[in-house]
Amino acid sequence: MDNNSSNKTIFSGSHLPEHGPIGENGKEILLSVDHVDITFGKGENAVKAVTDASFDIYKGETFSLVGESGSGKTTIGRAVIRVNPCSAGEIRYKGVKISGKISHSLDREVIRNIQMVFQDPAASLNERATVDYIISEGLYNFHLYENEADRVQKVEKMIEEVGLLPEHLTRYPHEFSGGQRQRIGLARAMVMEPELVIADEPISALDVSIRAQVLNLLKKFQRERDITYLFIAHDLSIVRYISDHIGVIYKGRIVEVAPTEELFDFPLHPYTHSLISAIPIPDPKLEKSKVLYTYDPSIHDYSTEQPALTDIGHGHFVYGSPSEIEKYKKIREKNEPIRAITIAGLNTDETLEDVSGTDKGENRGAAGSADAALAPGDYILNAPLHDTGNIWLGVLSFFLPVIGLIAAYVFRKKNYIRNFKVCRKGALMGLGILLLFVVIFLAALGFSLL
Repeated sequence: MDNNSSNKTIFSGSHLPEHGPIGENGKEILLSVDHVDITFGKGENAVKAVTDASFDIYKGETFSLVGESGSGKTTIGRAVIRVNPCSAGEIRYKGVKISGKISHSLDREVIRNIQMVFQDPAASLNERATVDYIISEGLYNFHLYENEADRVQKVEKMIEEVGLLPEHLTRYPHEFSGGQRQRIGLARAMVMEPELVIADEPISALDVSIRAQVLNLLKKFQRERDITYLFIAHDLSIVRYISDHIGVIYKGRIVEVAPTEELFDFPLHPYTHSLISAIPIPDPKLEKSKVLYTYDPSIHDYSTEQPALTDIGHGHFVYGSPSEIEKYKKIREKNEPIRAITIAGLNTDETLEDVSGTDKGENRGAAGSADAALAPGDYILNAPLHDTGNIWLGVLSFFLPVIGLIAAYVFRKKNYIRNFKVCRKGALMGLGILLLFVVIFLAALGFSLL
């Protein structure tokens, strides 16, 4: 990006250096996308799919590119592996320009070091080839084995690492489920021992129960092999828990780039704000009352001021005009997390203004009266895994009401809302019964004294 580019060392030649340039934060920059435009077609039929895209990916980290369908995420990923040509700007790997015309030897090094895991596990595998050949194809092309025994050993080890068995190697892709096919695709990429893997929505075509397994596999390889990921997705609730940095793209333009928690605590661009507000809440009642914020591009006036992706500090880049950037900086300097999710009529009657200056009340619709705004890191996105409202918590609180009230207070502070309600209900019932017994005892004692 702009603020780092001046400090980057640009390498040239037909081979990749051992290490990439060091950014201002002291981390090694593995991949730089620098003011890249990608255009399809020519003349009047030309369509600009990506405009002035810039971001850096640091070694050993996961950079997630998020946005709605058709925003240009996959187009950028395919440009990195040199499938889509850049019409402007350049892509650098370890400081070496890999976009445009490069030498044959450098092209082979790029293919060897950058692998891709595709979205559709069925379409990305050759149905006529065995799993053994699919995984071995890269080894054959680059001769990354000493002899046949070494190749077999590498393939068998890799197929086991992704959770399949060596006997699966003789089968064909159509004999596997979607999750298993994606594991085969992952094995095909990882057997090449790449430094950078582009994961193009690798879990979107999988069942929910299988998604976590594939994500855990990706993180396992990252820990063990120091792999860097460009993770392409449209679901912010997933990328939050696997990403180090997130870039938000809208209609081919990067509108915001920031470290993960920074982005969720301070979603400054209105489009990012709208994406976070659309994250599903795992509670039917709250989800029904949630007020969606709809992004309207017409709120920006770029007729007099030229917008740009600008660093506002804290490693946070936002796209906007100079006046918008000043407003974003003031909001960020307050250091108060932005409330991006609103629940109609939850517990307050205040209406908040979002970062674009529009009133939340305008987006309320038929959801109800007052809006209670919740910061992304507060109550919804951090819904605890074990907040089940177990009935035994209520039983224990009934027999030990004082401890139950204390537990309810602790659960409430930690946002275990279901557990809080069960403990409070049990404790209040227990105190009610206890109070009833005290009243009966005092009445009996009074009658005995008379």
